[in-house]
Amino acid sequence: MKTSALVCCVFIGCFAASTALARGLCVNTRQVTTDDDINALITESIEELMSRTITTASKHEESRDCSPATTLVITAEQIRERHYVNLVDLLEDVPSVNIQRASRSSSYNNVSIRGHVNSNTFLILQDGVRIDSPMGGEIPVADNFPLYHAKQVEILMGPVAALYGADAFAGVINIITEDEKPRHSTAAVSVSQGRDDYKYYQGLGVLRFNDKVSLTLSGHSHQTDNDDLAALYPAQFAKVDARTFAGDVVIPAREREDYQGGVKSNSAFLKLNLGDDLTLGYQHSFFSSLTSTGDLPSTALYLPQGQWNTQIDTAYLKYKTDLSDRLSTELLLNYSRFEVDPLSKYQNIYVNFADDGYQYAKGDKRSISQQFNYLLSDEHLLLGGVVYDNLYALPQTPSLPQPYDRNRSPQDQGLYYSNTDIPIPILDMTYHNTALYAQLQSNWNERLSTTLGLRYDNNSRYDASLNPRLGLVYRLSEQTTLRGLYGEAFRAPSPKESFSTYGSFSGEQDEQGRYIGIKFRSPNFDLQPEKSRSLSVGVDHLFNADLHLSANAYYTQVDNLIVSQDEAVPIQYIPNAILSQSSVKENAGEEQHYGFDLILSAQRRFSAQWQASLWGSYSFADGSIKDSVQGMAWDLPYLSRHKIKLGSTWRYLQKYVITPQLYLIGSTNSARQDKHNLGHRIKTAGYVLGHLHLGAENVLPNLSAYLSFYNLFDTRYYAAAGSSSTTFTAMPQAGRSVIFSLRYQF
Repeated sequence: MKTSALVCCVFIGCFAASTALARGLCVNTRQVTTDDDINALITESIEELMSRTITTASKHEESRDCSPATTLVITAEQIRERHYVNLVDLLEDVPSVNIQRASRSSSYNNVSIRGHVNSNTFLILQDGVRIDSPMGGEIPVADNFPLYHAKQVEILMGPVAALYGADAFAGVINIITEDEKPRHSTAAVSVSQGRDDYKYYQGLGVLRFNDKVSLTLSGHSHQTDNDDLAALYPAQFAKVDARTFAGDVVIPAREREDYQGGVKSNSAFLKLNLGDDLTLGYQHSFFSSLTSTGDLPSTALYLPQGQWNTQIDTAYLKYKTDLSDRLSTELLLNYSRFEVDPLSKYQNIYVNFADDGYQYAKGDKRSISQQFNYLLSDEHLLLGGVVYDNLYALPQTPSLPQPYDRNRSPQDQGLYYSNTDIPIPILDMTYHNTALYAQLQSNWNERLSTTLGLRYDNNSRYDASLNPRLGLVYRLSEQTTLRGLYGEAFRAPSPKESFSTYGSFSGEQDEQGRYIGIKFRSPNFDLQPEKSRSLSVGVDHLFNADLHLSANAYYTQVDNLIVSQDEAVPIQYIPNAILSQSSVKENAGEEQHYGFDLILSAQRRFSAQWQASLWGSYSFADGSIKDSVQGMAWDLPYLSRHKIKLGSTWRYLQKYVITPQLYLIGSTNSARQDKHNLGHRIKTAGYVLGHLHLGAENVLPNLSAYLSFYNLFDTRYYAAAGSSSTTFTAMPQAGRSVIFSLRYQF
């Protein structure tokens, strides 16, 4: 379902610095986060709200005005008031972020941050622990990353490999849950219902055993049929013949199925605090959508059994302690696992419609890291750490004629390519990564602070990488702060990019009896990481405690870019086969992004009963991408050059909330190149989209109610989509939806 909202003035105002000039280290321990403090929070000024502590920017607690990077903080109150159900709802409201919803088969939503495309260009953490795919690679970012248990969400824009290593390319997203010990046991449940059989259930409980021990448990279950896009867009979803690549009709139009587009998700979260130093945590997430998402009716079947099901499980142990007045340490033991359900399958033109194309993938990571924080003086903090990761990966398989058997090894599956007697090779691998990092933060005086960081990663699959970070914060006055940051990062080639293959055989053979295969992807065992170099600058000005302006600009150069290349001479990697058409992933491209954001936020108390927050942002982004074969620069895919996001939140008696939002999104580049306009891509038309959220806190004792209207004006609009001839260039989007929710606090 289409869930959208825009951030409140605090969210957009988070670019600004506190008006108090820092003395000593930039550390602020003030937090206002519990439900009991909501009334206090919403009466605070923007200036006060901006003094919250963050941990993502430097891997330790600090005041936000000490970070040279663009850092956003979204509070639990904002999440509830604007009905951010999941992470993609929140990301859609961030300046410099483009979201193309329900437009891709295996990753569902397409997320672009500052021109960096796909979920493999940024990290998703929870309490500092990675909870996205342990091997990297694209994954769905949707309801599988819920926010019902979040105290706040911190978003760090730009490269952060100097601290976090691989894939911290476009930034880091950290979902922070409550760390403080609860004063008493508590629980809350929420039920949401909407059209298209939308159902969403969630629960959260905190058990306080004593002053030292507490347990947090939460979970959610969700499903929806989504809009019947065929009814809203009959021309785009007209029933047509299902034909093979050779032109043979497999299913005539009169026998075609009705459109399907449902999704499901669930999650579970557990955190056990044992004293002040030891924490055990666990996060589970699951998401299911159709493999035909984003595909044209002529090339895919919209059948409910054609599901793509992914699951991620993460468990960790954290132990932190003070070794002296100046030296502290934190140990993190982490295990994470990713799996594509063996029943996941495609029913499309690549398997000739009549065959089932089952797919499978899995991987896990065992990680140990130790970080030390040393206070050199009141003005200088040195932190450093060592990381060791041991990883196993079974990359996404080719299309299998039957489900992968978990009880057999990859080499003992006994499966053959459809229409042939050729065994399907299934690769798996074990590899490791070792890293060392260090960072020095210094306050030279009340106006100037610097950040120097460096990380070395050595991976057994690809070349070693060294990534520096250099930042500066200068306070011109109590109202105005300047920031600058240079950083380098690398995106590791995922096992899927390096080793996964696909393609199809019709059964046709050449004169030598070799099966002829078309549209195959060849493996590349020598694929290397992408490398980015980025410079960003920003200025924040606080006119007064309730009016703030921020401007941020960036430029990024990416080398060694991984791109898909058609092979002039196909690699014949399959015995007893002849591949007539093939492609391969290569480090053959380069890319540049540049842009800026302007953000204005304000807050006003009109009376003892009425309070309002108003905000607006304008984002500009552009850039180009080219590969060494064509040598031509093309527009960046999935990018809108101009975006305006407006909204306001009106509160009455600190109990009733009205939040209207408005998006004005300019035309967006699809991934498909425009052959009639070289250098440019086929564009998806811009649109104007409105949403409305209504809330009533404690309408009855402990009971709150919410009503949300998504796509309020029932706009017909499109998401920029794929580059293939089998996919939509502009994916039709859902119409108006209405969701009603009840929340009960025990």
